[in-house]
Amino acid sequence: MNRIVAIALLLAGALLLYFGYQEYNSLGSELDQAFGGSGSTDAIVMLVVGVVAVILGGSRLAKKK
Repeated sequence: MNRIVAIALLLAGALLLYFGYQEYNSLGSELDQAFGGSGSTDAIVMLVVGVVAVILGGSRLAKKK
């Protein structure tokens, strides 16, 4: 059961990283950055949550019983 949860966390994290990266490089985010903003908040949240999910999933998968 732990292995399934770890794999699900890895997949969800990878998807969040992918979509967060796509959102961060979108036209709206690029325009916001060009005019002094920091980019899309949604993109940053997706990237951070994606990294956390990948780390948690990888550590659960690597942990031996």
